[in-house]
Amino acid sequence: MVAIFGVGGIGKTTITKAVYNRISSEFEGSCFLKNIRETSKSEYGLVQLQETLLSDILGASWVYNIGHIDRGINVIKRIRSKRVLLILDDVDEWGQLKALAGNRDWFGLGSRIIITRRDQNLLSNHEVDATYELEELNNDEALELFSLCAFKREKPFDNYLELSQRIIRYAGGLPLALEVLGLDLHGRSRHEWESALKEYMIRIPHKKIQKILRMSYDDLRESEKNIFLDIACFFKGENVDYVVKILDSCGLSPNIGIKKLMDKCLITIDACNKFEMHDLLQDMGREITREESPEEPGGHSR
Repeated sequence: MVAIFGVGGIGKTTITKAVYNRISSEFEGSCFLKNIRETSKSEYGLVQLQETLLSDILGASWVYNIGHIDRGINVIKRIRSKRVLLILDDVDEWGQLKALAGNRDWFGLGSRIIITRRDQNLLSNHEVDATYELEELNNDEALELFSLCAFKREKPFDNYLELSQRIIRYAGGLPLALEVLGLDLHGRSRHEWESALKEYMIRIPHKKIQKILRMSYDDLRESEKNIFLDIACFFKGENVDYVVKILDSCGLSPNIGIKKLMDKCLITIDACNKFEMHDLLQDMGREITREESPEEPGGHSR
C-alpha cells in the first residue's frame, strides 16, 4: 500500500493514472476510483464507489445492487483471492478508506493499492508501506510542460521564450497552473500574452487554478482558515516563533493549526524557521480576504 500526497494541482492524479495505465494489465483485476472526495458527498456516494470497485475487478453485473456500505465491505473482502491494482484518488476522510480498502488482507497476495491525498495526516493513520510527497517541477520540466500546452512542442518559439519564462516563474512549478495557463494562451498573440501577464503580476488569481487550490482551504476549521489567511497576508517569510506568539495571543491555537496547514501542504517551514508558501496559495489567501469586501478595502478583515 503506497500513499502519495501533495497540494492540489501538483499532479497526484496524473501520475497515478500513468502508473495505472502502464501496469494494470499485470494484475488479475484493476480499478481506478477517481474523485473520491466529491463522489462521497452524495447520499449513496460510497456505495456507488464500492459497486464500481467490484464491477471493475470482478466484472460481474450483480454487484451493482450493494445497497449498504457494510454489505459492500463484506463483498469486497471476497476479493482476497485475486491479485489486484487499486487506485483510490483524492481521499479526504478515514471512512472512505475503511469502506474501500480497510485492510490489505481484503485483497490477494501481491496486490497494490495506491492512495492519493492532500492531507498527510490521514495517511499516517492508515497502514501504508511507503508515503511520497510530490514536489514542484524544476524549471526545465516546467518549461517543457508549459510548452507542450501552449505551443504543442517541447520548447517555446524563440520570440516567446522570455514571456514563457515569466509565466513559469508565476506558476512556480505547479503542473496544474502550467497546464491551465498554457492552454489559455495557446494560439494567442504576443500582445494577448503581455496583457495576461499584467493580470498575473497584479495578483489576479486564475479562476480554474484557484478552484482546485481552494478545496484544501475549504476543508479547514475556522481557526485554521484564519491562521492560513494571516500567514498569507502578513507572515510569509516571518520567524515561526514570533508568529506563533502573535497568533496565540489572538486565541487561534497556532501549534495545532500550523501542523494542520503543513499536513495539507498549504504552508512549509524552511531551514531558517520561517514560514513559506507557494505564491499561488498566497494569492488565493489574499483573494479570499479581498472577497470579504470587494468594493470597500476598509471592510477587509486583514
